[in-house]
Amino acid sequence: MKMHHALADGVGAMRLLRRALSSDPDETGMPAPWAAPDTSDPQRSVVGTAIEMPSTAMRAARGVISEAFGLVPTVIGTVNRAVHDRGGSLSLAAPQTILNVPIAGSRRFAARAWRLERLRMVAKESDSTLNDVVLAMCSGALRAFLAERDSLPDESLVAMVPVALRNGKDSGNDLGVLMCSLGTDRPEAAQRLAGVRASMSDGKKSMSGMSTVSRLAASAVGVAPLALGVLTGNRVLSRPGFNVIISNVPGPDTPLHWNGARVDAVYPLSVPLDGQALNITCTSTDDRIAFGLTACRRTVPDLGTLLDHLDAELVALEHAVGISFEVDVAEVGV
Repeated sequence: MKMHHALADGVGAMRLLRRALSSDPDETGMPAPWAAPDTSDPQRSVVGTAIEMPSTAMRAARGVISEAFGLVPTVIGTVNRAVHDRGGSLSLAAPQTILNVPIAGSRRFAARAWRLERLRMVAKESDSTLNDVVLAMCSGALRAFLAERDSLPDESLVAMVPVALRNGKDSGNDLGVLMCSLGTDRPEAAQRLAGVRASMSDGKKSMSGMSTVSRLAASAVGVAPLALGVLTGNRVLSRPGFNVIISNVPGPDTPLHWNGARVDAVYPLSVPLDGQALNITCTSTDDRIAFGLTACRRTVPDLGTLLDHLDAELVALEHAVGISFEVDVAEVGV
């Protein structure tokens, strides 16, 4: 399936997919997952809709104006946290790397899935979240990948981590962002996980108590360097705003089917951007989590190596917290 990001963010896309599938393996007559359902309401008149629209728009406008007065302190606070290298939606500490260059038009894609239980156990034993473990896996993999190419910066890489802000909606985009210091300057897996956990915790605290609009405003400040880079061809930026985008989109935790066919895995293929040659997106379905790597073919020609480093980092994290699993049979698609 291919879906434009203007229609839905990752969480919305997974919800739409879930609605198109069934937990009943015997259900038949199901339309294609990408078939648009008929949502028209024959009882709703055009006149009634036209009457309601102005009042709805006025209520929305009053809400936006009210929120706008509170945005200036939000923006100032976001910049202040970045200046003092504290977690939040803006980072001024991302180093220049071989991943932060203008990209060409061709792409390379690779994916692999691991048992969710392995990541959950690491999270439990280290008092971390599942997303912390995902970020720590990426940290160790990127550290090894760059070190092999004599391109590992002394400073830690910074990841832009999308955060869902939606309230039950399936479509549209309701995203905030946090900047996470990945700890790639730390030699041990346990140290990197601890650094990721602290950075994400600090960032979440910065967003606690904010309204949705304030979170969006803070996030807009964070992605402003990326927008400026796109507009200027990265000619005015001495450093990137962040080094890589890492998204983790949770999906259904039970088996799903379509006309009797079981969904074995969902591999996410996302969008690299100019100045951001690598995108890492994860989706979980049933008992597995899949990492999808999408990159500029010219800049990152060997994504298979990065997958191997992800696998090695998960093993290192398991050893660091004192647990051991049988070797997982990885699923690979390139």
